[in-house]
Amino acid sequence: MNNPPRRPLGPIRTFVAVGDSFTEGMSDPYPDTPGHPGNGTYRGWADLLADRLATAHPGLRYANLAVRGKLIGQIATDQVPTAATLRADLTTLAGGLNDVLRPRCDLAAVRGHLEKSATTLADAGGHLVLFRSTDPTRRLKASARLMPRIEHLVGIVDDLGTRLGATVVDLFTARVFDDPRLWHTDRLHLAPEGHRRVTEAVCEALGLPHDATWRTPLPPAPPTPWLDRRKQDARWARTHLGPWLHRRVTGRSSGDNRPPKHPRLTTWPPDAD
Repeated sequence: MNNPPRRPLGPIRTFVAVGDSFTEGMSDPYPDTPGHPGNGTYRGWADLLADRLATAHPGLRYANLAVRGKLIGQIATDQVPTAATLRADLTTLAGGLNDVLRPRCDLAAVRGHLEKSATTLADAGGHLVLFRSTDPTRRLKASARLMPRIEHLVGIVDDLGTRLGATVVDLFTARVFDDPRLWHTDRLHLAPEGHRRVTEAVCEALGLPHDATWRTPLPPAPPTPWLDRRKQDARWARTHLGPWLHRRVTGRSSGDNRPPKHPRLTTWPPDAD
């Protein structure tokens, strides 16, 4: 169950999001529209949430400091101090899953970085939102051995939510995210419909108007022949798994030298300035 706010939310005039690719919005590219030409920029649940908040609170200012590929230690060092100085009415923090999915993971360090980050953001005075991440082990059989780490990460988030009075959005038990159609072909990042449902989950947890059917499964998909599934697996391994493993071996990240997409509090939506 989502952990609701400990106190009624006041007007949300400023919103800051920090994290990794999940919060940056991979893989939900902006459509080509007059207001938002695509240009390869990702939208994602946080931009969608900003859209929703701006409708209720015209003049909303929004910053998204998240960068793909970042570990929780990098988020704590590069994003959290900046976010804290902005003293937003609402701040979201999602991170740590990149750490636990790696071959080697120092869980004590993950806990330390998460605790420091969440405490710093909570002390900044606004309302803090944390996330129980989706469960990848139900979609990716090879990740099942990582379940103890993932459960440990979820436990850290639960503990911080209780101690800090933060809202905890529970995606971990939402079985709808087991559906591969909510995911990009890389099997690691949410597709547009997945991001839309995360937005609804956040709004529900915050007690805001939302689509209560966000947990409803998609209509059944026609069965995929065994040979086609194997071809899809081979294409995925060649196109996505191989490059991911190469980055792990070489110590590189998809987010190296990449700036955040919305680094400053800006009136939202952009064409509202």
